[in-house]
Amino acid sequence: MKAINAIRMGGVEVLPLVEGGKGVSVSNGASCGAWAASGGVGTFSAVNADSYDADGRPIPQIYHGKTRRERHEELVRYAIDGAVTQAKRAWDMAGGKGRIHANILWEMGGAERVARGMLEGARGLIHGVTCGAGMPYRLADVARDFGIHYYPIVSSGRAFSALWKRAYHKTREWLGGVVYEDPWLAGGHNGLSNSEDPKRPEDPYPRVLKLRQQMREFGLDDTPIIMAGGVWWLEEWEHWIDNPELGPIAFQFGTRPLVTKESPISDAWKQRLLTLKAGDVSLQPFSPTGFYSSAVRNEFLRELEDRNERQVAYTSEPIGEHLSEYGVGPRKRPVYVAPHDLARINHWEAEGFTEAMRTPDNTLIFVTPDKAREIVKDQVDCMGCLSHCRFSNWSQNEPEFSTGKKADPRSFCIQKTLQDVAHDGALERNLMFAGHNAYRFGSDPFYSNGFVPTVKQLVERITTGR
Repeated sequence: MKAINAIRMGGVEVLPLVEGGKGVSVSNGASCGAWAASGGVGTFSAVNADSYDADGRPIPQIYHGKTRRERHEELVRYAIDGAVTQAKRAWDMAGGKGRIHANILWEMGGAERVARGMLEGARGLIHGVTCGAGMPYRLADVARDFGIHYYPIVSSGRAFSALWKRAYHKTREWLGGVVYEDPWLAGGHNGLSNSEDPKRPEDPYPRVLKLRQQMREFGLDDTPIIMAGGVWWLEEWEHWIDNPELGPIAFQFGTRPLVTKESPISDAWKQRLLTLKAGDVSLQPFSPTGFYSSAVRNEFLRELEDRNERQVAYTSEPIGEHLSEYGVGPRKRPVYVAPHDLARINHWEAEGFTEAMRTPDNTLIFVTPDKAREIVKDQVDCMGCLSHCRFSNWSQNEPEFSTGKKADPRSFCIQKTLQDVAHDGALERNLMFAGHNAYRFGSDPFYSNGFVPTVKQLVERITTGR
């Protein structure tokens, strides 16, 4: 196994080992600071991060605004306060070692406002901002204004080329690295394009090589590429290390740091990860962001799969095969479905799925009365956690603050479930993001007998290559 040598990133020498940022309250200052203290690049999530009361307990993010716009302002304030809190924790724990990065999602509600508020409140404590989930053209401007490096997350050379030509070429001195996130293997939201098949994963090497070739055209020969998604044992990636064809490479670990002493997730969640089997993580299309995402296939995901299966097309007038009348809602407003779909509807209603809910695509889904009430309540309680949300039809664009489409009951409130699972909520009834290699916890001897290492122990293990 080749030695894992330091790499120059963000103007300093660090281990080429990066902690991946994991959503709401799951990558925090403790895990980030411990990773940086071990000589690598720690990352905390600036997506609705936790703040704490005088006793060190997380402050519940409770919303009091009567309108979505009012609640959105509360959300932005919670996010800034939490991000500053986590930056300070990370800085204190790192002790001047490694690098501290903040991870944001460009499609989260108020992304630029949160980033600027965080960097203003934590000046000098954050070395870089990592950003994906969308095309973060203005990320470079934010980084330049605060004198820190930026790290866009892309899934293709073409995506980086678009970012570079439109915006990043003006601030090349602040580009610290480019994160290549494998859209088939990484946990959380993934950047699959419309031309890529979610069921046909591609080898990352030629894709990263194309990214490097694109970067070389822009004079970015020495800018590191950070490989994210599917990385477990570095000996499996030995041909990437010190490879002149690829140039400087670092490796990002998102799922493995979840099972560490410093990780803020519950012990039950950690032990659940240790028992996963191959195929237990699913790449699915239900996110209200519109992106595919990878998560543990538990009761939560199975209910979404079933909900989307109980779906039929309808028309407002009898047209073509849509000749069978069906009454929707308390007033039984007539719509028309195909005769064979009416038979399916009768079967679902006999099983208790008696509530028909309209989707933006002129289809009906069938759920229980309790699930229908839950969906409607979650849509009413929306606080604008995304820039655009297909589940609630929220948009942060003024003056309408709406996508102009019907809310889509085939999706879910992502803020609600991620906050719940991050704060000891039921594991089977919430979204649990994970990378597709999470099943390897069970076969890796490092975790035998349910062993949970410290971050320092994990980083030391990773550097052995095994």
